[in-house]
Amino acid sequence: MSVEDVFCLQQGRMVMLTGRIERGRVRKGDEVEIVGLGGGATARVAGIDASHVRMDEAGVDMNVGVLLRGIPAGAVERGQVLAAPGSISAHACFTADITLLSEEQGSTDVVSGDRLRFHTRSAAVWGTVTLHGADVVRPLHGAEVIVTLEESVALEEAQPFVFRHHGRAAGSGTVTRLPR
Repeated sequence: MSVEDVFCLQQGRMVMLTGRIERGRVRKGDEVEIVGLGGGATARVAGIDASHVRMDEAGVDMNVGVLLRGIPAGAVERGQVLAAPGSISAHACFTADITLLSEEQGSTDVVSGDRLRFHTRSAAVWGTVTLHGADVVRPLHGAEVIVTLEESVALEEAQPFVFRHHGRAAGSGTVTRLPR
């Protein structure tokens, strides 16, 4: 589940993380791991809330709030991922195929060393792009690139992302390889 919002409950004794479950299911009592953006803590699910209805289990494509006990609110933030321990890992570097939008849609040339804003799931992180086999990528063209992010985020191969350049939508891409 990608964390979209964080709420502090019961004078800080519990934290509710909200988001959409991407795959699998979560049950009350399950152990979960917070992945990406400095995460790494694990906790037990104290409760699940969907539209103000308490439930014992939630599955794919449900928007839910997951209650965690013993995690400080400052330790969790938007963009992190809540997952079964060891099921996904955080990475700060990856290889990807990107495609730029047209100039009319706001894109501009991208060269090696450009600092872009990458958006994946609910995370938004600055990163530097290194072109592979080209000097410049022009609007409506694609290329293979190596992306180095400033912070680690939860990533998987074949995961889509979008990016912004100079504050404007510039293009999209797909993660092709992660470091082993």
